[in-house]
Amino acid sequence: MQRRKVITRRTGLGLLMIVLLMLAASALTYPVLPERVATHWNAQGQADGYGSRFLAVSFLPLLTAGIVLLLSFLPAIDPLKTNLYHFRREYNGFVLLFAGFMAYIHFLTLAWNLGWQIDMVRAFVPAFAILSYFIGALLSKARRNWFVGIRTPWTLSSDVVWERTHRAASLWFKLAAAVSLLGLLFARFAFLFVIVPLLLVALAAVVLSYIEYLRLTSSGTD
Repeated sequence: MQRRKVITRRTGLGLLMIVLLMLAASALTYPVLPERVATHWNAQGQADGYGSRFLAVSFLPLLTAGIVLLLSFLPAIDPLKTNLYHFRREYNGFVLLFAGFMAYIHFLTLAWNLGWQIDMVRAFVPAFAILSYFIGALLSKARRNWFVGIRTPWTLSSDVVWERTHRAASLWFKLAAAVSLLGLLFARFAFLFVIVPLLLVALAAVVLSYIEYLRLTSSGTD
């Protein structure tokens, strides 16, 4: 009997195409990029980090390829990998979305260094909000496993704690996505609207998992 893979063949082809597009964009722009290129921007959208032209064209494509390889093959060694099959479609969709997000950042970087007048803050915030929203959507479907979701000692020890924590965290991530869009109205503080809600959501999810575990054990339910 052939073993099912969490990442489908169609998704694998999609990921390959995204990475190849990133590499193709790098190859096309490399000859016309300046020797010293911007690789980082501050919260006001001003370039504050620079690197070599080779770094600009290679770093994000290689990083994306490495991450998607991990996301593709780690599920195969998950002791609870059968649970991953229950939200396989959502997981595949998220991995594709993440690779697309990385490609988008790469294209923005190349375009900015080619002289395009891009407001990096206003270009980045909506894309990050979309990614955050779909993290929430993925969490709402995730079942207990070792690689995807809010993985604390308490969620991993109980399906009940896992389900309650992820149901709440799913909503919180979606709300964080909405809050991050407010950064478009306050561009000077956009970074805070993006990062602070996510940090609070992550902390709240960990705390909630512990509280739910205490409730469960105090009630005598396994």
